Amino acid sequence: MELQQERLDKIIRHINHVKDNCILLGEKLIKNGEEDFGRKLIANGYIHDNSKFHGIEWLYLHADVKESDKEKFELAVQVHLNQNEHHAEFWDGIENMPRIYLAELSCDVKARSEEFGTSVEEWIKNKATKKYKFSKNGRVYKEIKEFMDLLLESSFK
Repeated sequence: MELQQERLDKIIRHINHVKDNCILLGEKLIKNGEEDFGRKLIANGYIHDNSKFHGIEWLYLHADVKESDKEKFELAVQVHLNQNEHHAEFWDGIENMPRIYLAELSCDVKARSEEFGTSVEEWIKNKATKKYKFSKNGRVYKEIKEFMDLLLESSFK
């Protein structure tokens, strides 16, 4: 029972972090004249990662399962990536992602960096560009940078 509660708490905390980021970014976008886009992003924040409460994701998408049964964990990861539009894998590549989901992805990676105490800027520049195969000179990087500039206290360099 304690393990279930710990898993539930982690999911809720993450979703709330992303939701808060979506609200912050959405409100700034609305203020900048993107009313529909900002509202849609805020709405996405309220349903972000909802799939983690059900099925294989609920059962196996946890760090303790990763250590004890890597195969089940990896299967749960694939299910999650393939049914959540804020992941590049859903779109068969980050270049195919609509702008709204790049915004939600930006809110998600900012939340993860805060949860793990890492630099979101460093992750985007040094890891995401390689993992998702996009250029620092291209559309995807430009849009993510735009969102990060609105989300972060200091400007994204």
